[in-house]
Amino acid sequence: MSSPHVAPPSIAEVTNRLRAVMDPELGDNIVDLGMAAVDSISAEGVVAIGMKLTIKGCPLRVQIKQDIEARVGTHPGVSKVTIDWGEMTAEERTAVMTRARWNAKEQAPDTKVPTNARVLAIASGKGGVGKSSVTVNLAAAIAQAGYTVGVLDADIWGFSIPRMLGLSDRLEAKRIDGVEKPQIIPNERRIGNGLLKVVSTGMLVDDEGTALMWRGLMLTKAVEQFLNDVHWGELDYLLIDMPPGTGDVQMGLARMLPRTDLVIVTTPAVSAQKVAIRAADMARRSFLRVAGVIENMSAFTCDHGTSYALFGTGGGRALADEIGAELLGQVPIESAVAHAGDTGEPIVINGSGAAADAFNAIAQKIIANTISLAEMAGCSARNEDIVAVSVSRRDSNA
Repeated sequence: MSSPHVAPPSIAEVTNRLRAVMDPELGDNIVDLGMAAVDSISAEGVVAIGMKLTIKGCPLRVQIKQDIEARVGTHPGVSKVTIDWGEMTAEERTAVMTRARWNAKEQAPDTKVPTNARVLAIASGKGGVGKSSVTVNLAAAIAQAGYTVGVLDADIWGFSIPRMLGLSDRLEAKRIDGVEKPQIIPNERRIGNGLLKVVSTGMLVDDEGTALMWRGLMLTKAVEQFLNDVHWGELDYLLIDMPPGTGDVQMGLARMLPRTDLVIVTTPAVSAQKVAIRAADMARRSFLRVAGVIENMSAFTCDHGTSYALFGTGGGRALADEIGAELLGQVPIESAVAHAGDTGEPIVINGSGAAADAFNAIAQKIIANTISLAEMAGCSARNEDIVAVSVSRRDSNA
């Protein structure tokens, strides 16, 4: 209750108090996020607050209400606090998510990954969609174009990158000038005019059949070590083969490398698409940008030229449309892709055919998009627009 001898607070005073109310999910105060404003203050000390949530059913509503009442209601000139709840428009959500992503980037810990390297996490909602095959072929195709590409096998339990790239040597560590502790040195493979630098837990065990029975914190620590204790050196790209799903590794990566873009791999089956959308939802919640969707195992064409949709049709396009992202390409089923992976020679290196063509076309799209982003690197407003458009398209489908 306000004291009869104390005047009501000014709008500026109430606004300052609202700045002490944080949205715990977005990590910023509700005023600077554009969520709250003072609608009116009566002579009797009744303060009316307009509060817009990102979605109507926001589970944090009760907590935010309590925080507002606690911060504003304790002013001696305030007799009552009322809150008019609303929902943000798509444009307002875009602004909020852009700021949240910017905050995440600014607060991210330092890693050994060069700041100029484009980071792409190859993700999926479930296993069995050929995510590792996509990773190695895109990495090899980009390297063939003359770039230095890091490959981080973050699928800690299901590592397969060493075999698929024909790299069996164990990782070694050595002292680097100016660095306090020994650094892990990636295994390298030159492809055309480019270079691959590869790190995987498969390079830490003597036998490919060894099971790594790690859980929770150990998984996150492994990824953290690969980002902090690997001497990556110069990189143009870093491709990360993610484990399936939305668990500890994914959350740890979003925290440590918030500039990561996700490429989501799905099969044509609608059921796979419905699972893959969870990876997109994880990206949205972690303020990561979705760079695009790849539909793998899209169809099989027999020797007579007849095409068979063995795993259904339309999943990749449906997923891309639903999350507002680009369908980067559709990779057909070819036995040569599996054989190439088993022998350590990705199909894009020496092979030909529709699958190799699809991988190369996707790689060229990624390269072209990266060049476009680099050309605008000096213009922060343009960069914010890129993020905003991406977030807006995702949130409008949330």
